[in-house]
Amino acid sequence: MKDAHTVVIEKDEDGYYVGSIPALPGCHTQARSVDWLMERMEEAIALWLEVEKTPDHRPLELVGIQRLAV
Repeated sequence: MKDAHTVVIEKDEDGYYVGSIPALPGCHTQARSVDWLMERMEEAIALWLEVEKTPDHRPLELVGIQRLAV
């Protein structure tokens, strides 16, 4: 069974979608569409896990997303 990971998606000033996995520090990529981004995220996750995974690694549980203006 595959682990489910939470992908945070933002759009940068050039119109690219940028995805990152909070539970996997440094695991991120970008693409011109969300569909393409998700394909690239699968690759990024697989590579991250290949290099960084420890035997006791467990994905974080998503609690929520808040936006805060300061």
